[in-house]
Amino acid sequence: MAAAAAFSLREVLDAFRGCVTEQREVLLEPYLSGWRGLIRFLQSLGTVFSFISKDAVAKVTLLEELCHQHRFVSVQRMVQQELAAGPAALRAQPGSGCRTLLRLHRALRWLQLFLQGLRSGDSRTSVLCTDAYNASLAQHHPWLIRKAATVAFCALPSRDAFLDIMNVGPPEEAVAMLGEAIPYISDVYSITQELFEKNDLLDLP
Repeated sequence: MAAAAAFSLREVLDAFRGCVTEQREVLLEPYLSGWRGLIRFLQSLGTVFSFISKDAVAKVTLLEELCHQHRFVSVQRMVQQELAAGPAALRAQPGSGCRTLLRLHRALRWLQLFLQGLRSGDSRTSVLCTDAYNASLAQHHPWLIRKAATVAFCALPSRDAFLDIMNVGPPEEAVAMLGEAIPYISDVYSITQELFEKNDLLDLP
C-alpha cells in the first residue's frame, strides 16, 4: 500500500460490494482491499487514530501473508482449514488467521457504527466516534487505551471535514455513497459474526 495514496470511499464501496459471493462466502482478497482503503481513511485523520490504524496495518499484512501461504480464498474456508487441527490447537496459535481476522472484525464494527453516525449527522463527531467505540472496540481494550482513545476523539474534525475526506464530491454525494457502502460493510460483518459465533471463535485469546 502506497503511503501517499489518498482515501476514496468509492474504492471501499467497490471492495466490500465484491466481498460476498452468491453462496454467502466472504472473499478475503476484496475484504483486505476494503480494509486497505479504511486504513487510508484512518491515516488521513492524523495521529488521532494511529493506535487503531497501526494495528490494522499489521493485521492486514499478516492476513495477506497467511492467504498467500495457505491459499485461503474466503473467511469460511480459512476457518474450516484452521479448525481442522482442532479448537485447542487453534487457540494455542497466536498468529492464526482466525485470531487476526477477529481483531479486524471488531474494528470493522466500530468503523461501521461510526460511518453510520457520520451519515446521519445527529451529533458531534467526537460523540459519534466515542459512542461507536464504546459499543465495539472498547470492551476489548484495557482501561489506559480506552481513556486515551476517548481523549483523542475530542480532537476530531467536524462532520463536513470527514465528508470532504471521502473524496467523492460535495457533502450530499458523500452522504449518499455512505448510504450505499454501509449495508455492504454491515453484511460482511454479520456473516463473519455468525460464522465465528457458530464455531465458538469470538473470544480467541
